[in-house]
This record gives sequence, structure tokens and C-alpha cells, in this order.
Amino acid sequence: MSDLGRQLRDARLAKGLSLDDVQEMTKIRKRYLEAIEAGDFKVLPGSFYVRAFIKTYAEAVGLSADELLQEHQDDVPETETEAVMEPVVQQRRAARRTSSSGGRSGKWLSTTLMWIFPLLIVVLVYIFVVRNDNGAPEVASNNKGQQQQETTTKPTTTTTPPATTTPESTTTTPESTTTTPPTGAGTEQEQSTPDATGTDEEATDSTTPPTDTASQPVVTQAGKEGRNTIFNVNYTGTTPLKVSIKATGQSWLEVYKSADSSGERLFFNNTESGQDLSYDLGDTGLYIKSGNSPATDITINGQPITDGKATSRIVLKLVKEAATDSSTDSTSTSTDSSTDGTTDESTSTETSGN
Repeated sequence: MSDLGRQLRDARLAKGLSLDDVQEMTKIRKRYLEAIEAGDFKVLPGSFYVRAFIKTYAEAVGLSADELLQEHQDDVPETETEAVMEPVVQQRRAARRTSSSGGRSGKWLSTTLMWIFPLLIVVLVYIFVVRNDNGAPEVASNNKGQQQQETTTKPTTTTTPPATTTPESTTTTPESTTTTPPTGAGTEQEQSTPDATGTDEEATDSTTPPTDTASQPVVTQAGKEGRNTIFNVNYTGTTPLKVSIKATGQSWLEVYKSADSSGERLFFNNTESGQDLSYDLGDTGLYIKSGNSPATDITINGQPITDGKATSRIVLKLVKEAATDSSTDSTSTSTDSSTDGTTDESTSTETSGN
């Protein structure tokens, strides 16, 4: 085993990864990974693939690929340089042809530009003079139009003050109510209206949705299924839940829109330090696999999610069972408030009758 292969194997074992895991992460066949660790580069399809496979393997286990290849450049075969003399000769011949043709066309362009440039100057001067002659009447007409608009808009501003008469009409209403003789029907109306407004206020208070912390998600660890750790997310709110993934270092990361890797693939690549990802948690759940958990922070509305392993396989399931309880409570509250309102109305009616 070469020093390069031993270093890659030690980094893989330090992260708790098997060759099957690295094969799944890098899509490199297992026998090629074994050949890289053993230093048997003849098994690989070519010298170009040797460097590419080593670089991908190193990034998957968290090593710097460039430093690793620089350190073991004597052990890694160099890429074969193909003979490129013939294309270079063809390029030189093409350059000579273009230069000769360019010289001829350059002379023709210089002569044409000598005639076109004075003509352009004459045309521009003519356009400038014509615009100045026709522009003065247009400016005068525009000024007249602006003055007419200003004179027409001034009367409209003076008509707005009569809107202040509305408070006078409202202030006269108490006088009319005090001068009218008290009658039975009038007292009934005056006594019943406050009760009606009271019941309306109670009904509106009971139907308003609560704004406390009940809409915050509650995350609980429900157990394990094989190597996967299951987390149930109880949520009664209506806005979508945001699952945030922040990378503090390099790590292989996979995100699927399901409870396993058979769903829609949302992310499948190495992460860089400082990279932020955000996904909505729906009814199908999310499956998150991280090759380097210490370098991957997973949160739901600020709540951290972790299984305490070096290589995490986390399944997030959305649970909305608690939403029925809150709707039942709100229904019962509105029913009680409506019952209290009808009782107050009947009491006011009996009082007015007496």
C-alpha cells in the first residue's frame, strides 16, 4: 500500500465511512477505490482518470486534493500529453491567411472610412439645426399646456375643506336623542343596542386566532429505522416550515424530498464552508444524509437537529395531528360566546318590558 492510499484510507476510517459509502458519495466503482488505496493505478482506465479519481476521493473524506497530489506527485502518474504540433501548424497557416486578407480589407476599409466620416458630420449638423428650428414652438406649446393644467387644478384643491362638516352632524345627534320624549320602544332600542355591540365584541374576541407560541414546531426523536434516525415535527401553523442547513466546513451532503433516498433529489454534492441551504418541510418529509456531521448544522425554525453521529442519516416527518385540537377549542369558545350573547339579549328584553 502506498503512502497516498494509506492517507486516504485513514481519512475515510476517521470519518466512519466504508468503501461502499464512498462509492455512493463519489459514484466511483469500489474496485477503483481499492486500487487507489493499494497504489495499483494500472487497474484504472487511464492516467487522466487516476488524478480525477484521487481528487474526488480526497474531497469526499475531507482532505485537500491539491495538497495531496502535490505531496505525492512522484507516486501519481502524469497525464499523457498528446501531440499537438499539427494543429499548431494549421493555426499558424490560418493566421497568415487571415493577416494577408486582413491587409487587403484594411486598405479598403480605410478608404471608405475617409469618405463616410465627413458625410456623418454633415448629417449630424443638419439634424441638430433642424431640431433647434422645430423645438422652440414645441417648448412654447408645452409651457402653455402646463399653465392651463395648473389653473384647472387650483379650484379642485379648494373644494376639499367641506369634508369637515361631518363632525357637526354627528354632534347634533345627541341633542335629538335628548329632546325626544322617552317611549317604550325607544328605551328598548337604546338598551338593546349596547348588548348587541357587547355580544359582537365577545364574538370577535373569541374567534380571533391565538398569537402565542402554539404555532412553533415541536421536534421529538421517534426512534431509528436501520441506520436512519427518525424525527417527528409536530406543527399546527399554516405557514411552511423552513429546514435550514448551514455548512461550517467541507462535507458530502444529500437531501431528498421523501423519507428515504428514493424521492426527489434536492441536493447531491460537496458543501463549502459558509454555504446556506433552505428547504420547505412538507407532508412527504425530508431525508438528509451528511458525510461529516460536525461540519453540517441542521435547524428547524432555529431548533437544532442532530443524532450525535459523525455520519448522519436523518429523516424529518411532519405531524399535523395537534391542529384538530386547536380548531375544536376555537369552535367551543365561539359557541360559548354566542350562548352568552343570546342570554344577555333575553335579559335586556325582559328589563325593557318591565
